Amino acid sequence: MKGQSAIDPIGEIFAVAAALRAPGQPHGIFPVLDGALARAIGHKLFTVLLYHPATRDRERLYTSNAQAYPLGGRKPRRPGPWGDKLFDRGEAFIGRGADDIRTHFPDHALLAALGCDSMLNVPVRYDGRTLGTLNLSHEAGWYDETDARIGLVFAALMVPALLARSEP
Repeated sequence: MKGQSAIDPIGEIFAVAAALRAPGQPHGIFPVLDGALARAIGHKLFTVLLYHPATRDRERLYTSNAQAYPLGGRKPRRPGPWGDKLFDRGEAFIGRGADDIRTHFPDHALLAALGCDSMLNVPVRYDGRTLGTLNLSHEAGWYDETDARIGLVFAALMVPALLARSEP
């Protein structure tokens, strides 16, 4: 479980919203979002992926660990309940432990090596379609439904950043 004291996410939400108004978008927002999510929810690894529905793959737009997860890397969307939940229904996914990670993520060994045995994937959605995902990874048992709800607010703020890069 979380080893940090509870942080009110409102100040972090305000910081991200303010940063969206600054020049250098859409990429300038991602480091600000990274820091805000680290403080508001917590993560050891954070990535932002853009979803390409025509090819059903996801492109890495931002990473907090470029050595393990380089920018521009692409991952195919695999069929199954994880993708259906995240991309089709627009619901957050919480992987609570190593078993969940092994079941849903082919890169589970790398995640485990980074100390990431839990996952929070949050869809960035606009007009009923998923534009991409915010992906937070941490130690086992870190994330819960409250984190998913907070993550969905941050994801809503990322609509302009992903919409600017998405396909019609």
